[in-house]
Amino acid sequence: MIKDSIRRRALVIGGMAALTAAASAPSPAAAAAGDGAPRAAVLEFADQWTRATGLAELLRRAGFVVTALDLSRPATAQGVDLIAFGSFTNNDTRYPSYVTQHASSLRDFAAGGGVVLDLAQSDQFGAAVPYLPAELGAVRTDTDFDTVFPVAAGHPLVAALPVVSGRVLTGRAAGIRVSWETMGSWRSMRVLMACATGGSAPCLLEGAHGAGRFLVSSLTLDKCFNASGSALQPAAALRDSVTFFTALAGYVGQVRAGTAPPVLPTPMPPQAPVGPLVGHVDERSARLWARPGLDPAVHLDWSCVLRGASGWSSTVGARLSTANDDTLLVDVTGLRAGTRYDFTITPQRPAPGFTPLSGSFTTAPSAGAPARITMGLGSCAPSTPDAIWTRVVDEGCDSFVLLGDTPYIDSGDLAVARTKHRAFLSQPEIARMAASMPVWGTWDDHDFGGNDIDGSFAGKKNTRTAFVDYRANASFGHAADGTRLTARSDGQGVYTSFRRGPVEVFLLDPRWFSRTGPSWADPARGTCLGEIQWDWLRARLRASTATFKAIASGMIWDDKGNAESDDWATYHYEKDAILDFVATERIPGCFLLSGDIHVSRALNYGPRVGYDLWQFIISPLHDRTIPSLNVPSPHLVHSAVEPHVFLKLVADTTVSDPTLTATWINRAGRRLFEVTRTATELGHRA
Repeated sequence: MIKDSIRRRALVIGGMAALTAAASAPSPAAAAAGDGAPRAAVLEFADQWTRATGLAELLRRAGFVVTALDLSRPATAQGVDLIAFGSFTNNDTRYPSYVTQHASSLRDFAAGGGVVLDLAQSDQFGAAVPYLPAELGAVRTDTDFDTVFPVAAGHPLVAALPVVSGRVLTGRAAGIRVSWETMGSWRSMRVLMACATGGSAPCLLEGAHGAGRFLVSSLTLDKCFNASGSALQPAAALRDSVTFFTALAGYVGQVRAGTAPPVLPTPMPPQAPVGPLVGHVDERSARLWARPGLDPAVHLDWSCVLRGASGWSSTVGARLSTANDDTLLVDVTGLRAGTRYDFTITPQRPAPGFTPLSGSFTTAPSAGAPARITMGLGSCAPSTPDAIWTRVVDEGCDSFVLLGDTPYIDSGDLAVARTKHRAFLSQPEIARMAASMPVWGTWDDHDFGGNDIDGSFAGKKNTRTAFVDYRANASFGHAADGTRLTARSDGQGVYTSFRRGPVEVFLLDPRWFSRTGPSWADPARGTCLGEIQWDWLRARLRASTATFKAIASGMIWDDKGNAESDDWATYHYEKDAILDFVATERIPGCFLLSGDIHVSRALNYGPRVGYDLWQFIISPLHDRTIPSLNVPSPHLVHSAVEPHVFLKLVADTTVSDPTLTATWINRAGRRLFEVTRTATELGHRA
């Protein structure tokens, strides 16, 4: 991410030792440079705090003939041997634009014998190197180091560097990190240098593609000079930089000649497993999710063993999906309603030391049978361990609904989004909850992309990809042809619905389509839901036979009362159309759910739909409240500016007039307030 203080990236300016004669003079290769000199096209970025730069100058000193990367031309038309992206370059819009537009050309350039060096470090803007071929992968993480260890000591790019107490690149000034956004994961690449002993936290990776090479690094070896060309680093650090880039010149020549050492990929250590997560569960089926953390090249096929009452068992196969961040979905069918099942997920090939992933769930009661279910709901969740999830389990909830900002992502970068989903589900407390009951979810602004953001957000395809990678809903919006999308593939939106006994929940997506076209309710205004989602909602509401029907949205159903526009007051014409539809169609049992505002509230709008319409706002699950959003309203019945809150929703059709009870509970178990309504009060005939 962009660093939060100048101190973290400050390069010492002034008072530095001058370049030694050896470091400042042109190298022998540069002095002799002629037609046979290696050629490099460079895109670099002056550090936004210190204006430090140096990549082009260092390459010249190393003997390269250097030109600026022509952003209008593909990589294969640059007429060079090396394409080099400087450190922090992905803070410059030119970098993501070029590597996206010319990704295939960069791959072709390497395949033809070229070398691509990528030093760009900002994980918030390109954590995964986006143009690598499918067989390679490198993902940065927000971890910085001031130590570098040689791993492939005999490699041409490492062998020339002086070693001091087992480390290389030791000459930098105190407090200046040599590696920013070090690699957290990689695929089919060799670790040449790393920031921790044993080769973990790689800072220089090498990957082969055709006759060429990709070099992915987190080193700041190019940030050596200020805008006037004066040195910003001690003489020893400058010598290290010149030595590295001189070695790079020789290496590029070896690659071109076909004599570079073969690339023997370094296996990535197993990652910590995430999950299992129990996703959509209905009367007869269940969808289970996990990211086991093992290499899919070795452990592609998995088995899930289910066990039920009276010794019943069944085994279901599943495959890791590399397209979905090495996660798997297990779809189980043929189950019995209202029955508990235990499950265990294991690799089909032996994996010494791997602990099987296990959990349990209870299928939904039969739709027409009297039943009592207890559902938890909440929004605005912490991404650190928190006892709120333990309280959900202790309160006897048999399912949970994530209403958005679960978690906070605030980025359009795919790798960043996946990393934050992974961290969220890895918390021990939520992991225990998610392995023991079905969990559904929609998103709001922060997990869609950023605060108060709408459907014009350029990164929404990435955040949707990460969402479907890390959720196990029954469906995820619709496909291009408008059909409901159950597969984890490209689609539009993430809306879905599910029924659990007496309750059906309609999880809307108020973000993907917002302001992307005219509204179906008022063509003179922008849409929120989009017409296909509106058609879906109408059809699902008409078809529902559930006693209670929750129409759920991450954003609240009235005015937030601040300058932001992400509320249903902004799209009041679509909100009114939804409520008019419920009233006209005489659909009983409807109520509204929402979150987002870091305040919990219960509002009664009176007989808006032919009976009293309630909105239950549940926020936040984390510790940050916003008292100013607890705005006055003639409809407000209860409110609490309280951290760590979830809603316990109990629907009971075992009594003569079925009841719906909503209780706002904090993580200590204290009841903040409660609303109970009968089916008759919510529009059902006695």
